[in-house]
Amino acid sequence: MSVRGQIPESFIQEVVARTDIVDIVGRHVALRKGGANLLGLCPFHGEKSPSFTVSPAKQFYHCFGCGAHGDAIRFLMEHAGLGFIDAVKDLAQQVGLQVPEAPADPAEQARAAQLKAQKNTLTDVLQKAADHYRARLKDDARAIEYLKRRGLTGRIAQHFGLGYAPAGWRSLASAFGNYEATELAEAGLVIVQGDNDQEQKRYDRFRDRIMFPIRSVKGEVIGFGGRVLDSGEPKYLNSPETPLFVKGQELYGLHEARVAIRERGYALVVEGYMDVVALAQSGFGNAVATLGTACTTDHVKKLLRFTDSVVFSFDGDAAGRRAASRALEAVLAQVNDLRSFRFLFLPAEHDPDSYVRAHGPEAFDQMVEAATPLSRQLIDRASEGADLDTPEGRARMLAQARPLWSQLPVGALRLQLLTELALAGRTSTEELAALWGERRTSDASPKAKTPLRSPNKMSAAGRPPSSVRQPPDHVARMLLTHAALWHELSGPDQELLTGLEGWHGELFRWIERDLTENGAREWPSLREALTSESFGPAAQQLVDAAEVSLAVDKEELRSAVAQTSRALALRDPLRLLGRLP
Repeated sequence: MSVRGQIPESFIQEVVARTDIVDIVGRHVALRKGGANLLGLCPFHGEKSPSFTVSPAKQFYHCFGCGAHGDAIRFLMEHAGLGFIDAVKDLAQQVGLQVPEAPADPAEQARAAQLKAQKNTLTDVLQKAADHYRARLKDDARAIEYLKRRGLTGRIAQHFGLGYAPAGWRSLASAFGNYEATELAEAGLVIVQGDNDQEQKRYDRFRDRIMFPIRSVKGEVIGFGGRVLDSGEPKYLNSPETPLFVKGQELYGLHEARVAIRERGYALVVEGYMDVVALAQSGFGNAVATLGTACTTDHVKKLLRFTDSVVFSFDGDAAGRRAASRALEAVLAQVNDLRSFRFLFLPAEHDPDSYVRAHGPEAFDQMVEAATPLSRQLIDRASEGADLDTPEGRARMLAQARPLWSQLPVGALRLQLLTELALAGRTSTEELAALWGERRTSDASPKAKTPLRSPNKMSAAGRPPSSVRQPPDHVARMLLTHAALWHELSGPDQELLTGLEGWHGELFRWIERDLTENGAREWPSLREALTSESFGPAAQQLVDAAEVSLAVDKEELRSAVAQTSRALALRDPLRLLGRLP
């Protein structure tokens, strides 16, 4: 089932109908009247003159500068980084609707309600603790002096909500009336030792540390990181995992970095909180950090909600190389031909903060520009421990490359890398493809390709039977390879396609939903997503069987839709004449 399919379509339409997009956008963008529409500075890219418009009549937003567009659901997904379901739930709550949920037994419903209440309570507790730590920072000259030595201003400290946890064992007792409350331990703020209530000892987890609130994408405090002021250990201390906080899913600074990521065009992933804060002060507000864990696929997916370009910054030592290897593995399945992943290795004596302070922002910008692309990083990783001057070493390199390369989705980069690896292994692309069992498109005979038609029924394998290619096939192939063109179609044309019978109609409705949920994706991503749909094999074969992928413009698409309309108009008369089943 697709993500959107978890919520009834009728309910989604009702939520959108009850929502005023002007109210939703107006909470984040200062809007002013400009004719029939409202104008403002685009929240998705930096600009000085407003090119961002909101249409109250169409309930739609569009930026003429960067091309961002969509409805209220899309705005929350793009601006707040919410998933589709979370965006619908957010809007539903604002208009007083309850999202319908799949039937569940009473016990399951009770557990869900209890977890929701627990999360709300923990959110309140953590916010109160953040306020307490922030207030204590103002009172502690030693903590303030430490931040000044690191070159941080009061303004940047306020932007990230930095605070200070005093050295006392129970300083939080002054912030919470009941220090014995179980919520303090559940939130990871207090450590409880001993099982017996009478023998239990409670004390603050964070003591004598600069405190970094960890926020969700929505801006709620979900945990903390604490940095010791002196040479004590551990240098950094994180909150334990809680119902709100899972280290492998969260990135420090992402809430603060959202706008800068869009303005700079890429996200910069570093290793420490202080790097994020210091880089923001130096003009690199697009930096985020993992939370004491290796980069995960969940981290990458979260970043890709905001940008198609990610740069990982690592120390140049052995530990940094190992971290880069784990990051490489995390991104491989998320690659497509329009996304960019690069790897930046700093000199061993520097982290990003110290490098910028020593050499300046311009020098760091140059380092980012020269960062190693994913393709080169994959080959370098595969070449570790392999002597490429010997047949044995080249065979070792190819053997180490295969499990990495095989994770890449089908697309031009996968094909290009096959060629690069073949060159490095001193073999031909054809020989390597055969060795790895990879079917090359150039090996397929055009005569062997099965033309497709537009049936209402599919074969047992989910593929349309062989016949003459029909207009809906042509439209489907263009939209699958150029999904953004859907928005160039008129409302009646979109209704015509989504109203088609059989698998074509299902496909066009799926494309429309996917655009709303994920934006315009490239064919490799769509191909992967289609594997779980009943009409997926038909759609995949339609594109894969094409001779070449040519550039498509909106006029060609509209012409193909018009042909489809004319074909439908002829369908009923031909059926009456007995020429159609």
